[in-house]
Amino acid sequence: MASPPAEIRCRQIEHGDTPAIADLLTRGFPSRGRAFWVNALQQLARHNPPPGLPRYGYLLETAGAPVGVILLICAAMPVGGALSARCNLSSWYVEPAFRAYASLLVAQAMRHKEVTYTDISAAPHTWPIIEAQGFRRYSDGLFIAMPALNVFAAGKAEVFDVRRQPSVTFDAFDRAVLVEHSAYDCISLWCATSERAYPFVFRLRLVKGFVPCAQLIYCRDIADLARFAGPIGKYLLRRGRPFVILDANRPVPGLVGIFRRGSKPKYFKGPQRPRLGDLAYTEYAILGV
Repeated sequence: MASPPAEIRCRQIEHGDTPAIADLLTRGFPSRGRAFWVNALQQLARHNPPPGLPRYGYLLETAGAPVGVILLICAAMPVGGALSARCNLSSWYVEPAFRAYASLLVAQAMRHKEVTYTDISAAPHTWPIIEAQGFRRYSDGLFIAMPALNVFAAGKAEVFDVRRQPSVTFDAFDRAVLVEHSAYDCISLWCATSERAYPFVFRLRLVKGFVPCAQLIYCRDIADLARFAGPIGKYLLRRGRPFVILDANRPVPGLVGIFRRGSKPKYFKGPQRPRLGDLAYTEYAILGV
């Protein structure tokens, strides 16, 4: 195999690069098909990252052609009363002849020390590698719940779509999350009590290709899901989704279900440990991976 050219550079992906990036990602992840990647890049084009952070991510190129890519999904999330930048690393691929340059791509993608980076879909064989890079687990497994069985859950709430504005107190940031994720083909819901409205975002999935479920993408607190499990479960059951999957480190108090340790662990690197129940503005939510 011929050695790759020495002139190779790493830079941000620009809008004009997206057709070639879709081709590159199709070669790297052929099971998804080019239409998937075209749609994914269109979703990123509509998403506004925090100032100074990339809209799409970074590429490696030589002779004007991309030979490596890493997508970044960047957002500002509330932490302790202030907004903190978070970037989800997604869809990393480098052509075999240029793998020696992959570290340049990663270094450029993760150069902002004030940003928290997440890797939420790392393959098992890469776990030792990303841990050596300084990533730490913040979620060690999945909890598979059947919320409709929580008939005695304490909370009573009316569940309705985000298109209807609650008549009680709600957080403006939560409403923005719900509205934007509804545009990403997620289910965005309010659970409204007589005092305030609580946000929930789910992504519909088929586990193993045939088990219908809803993946929890966003809520303010996992305890809210347990509290309102009954009405949320009935809402999802009417839409053919009896199961809800969510990140967890142990069985979730108040929910009927099964905990699977070591299943789909989530990693982070940076100043802020992500909380469970928050996969907003990630590849799960925006790209549907």
